[in-house]
Amino acid sequence: MSRPGRDDAPDRLYTVTGGRSRSGSDNPFDLVTLVVAECDPVPGMQSEHAAILRLTERPTAVVEIAAELKLPVSITRILLADLQAAGRVSARHPRKAAVPDPDILEQVLVGLRNL
Repeated sequence: MSRPGRDDAPDRLYTVTGGRSRSGSDNPFDLVTLVVAECDPVPGMQSEHAAILRLTERPTAVVEIAAELKLPVSITRILLADLQAAGRVSARHPRKAAVPDPDILEQVLVGLRNL
């Protein structure tokens, strides 16, 4: 029995990435990075690249792009790195939530208990 997304056409994935299996240690794309297209697809562009540019007209998370393309995240990250190197997409990282002061949380908890 074949597992979708795992064993399906590994030769296709090899071709899509030009034989690369890793996107490099400096790749800025993690699962929740928002990707935004900086241009429209052009004729002759690799079909996966064109699909990514269409998907990212509005900010879209890397994991959503991978799901829409039905590609592993690792392959999607390689394709995104190619597009970013060409200046066709930009990456926006979500802001980290500020960690509240533990003393304030303790005061809130005491206040709630007093209600």
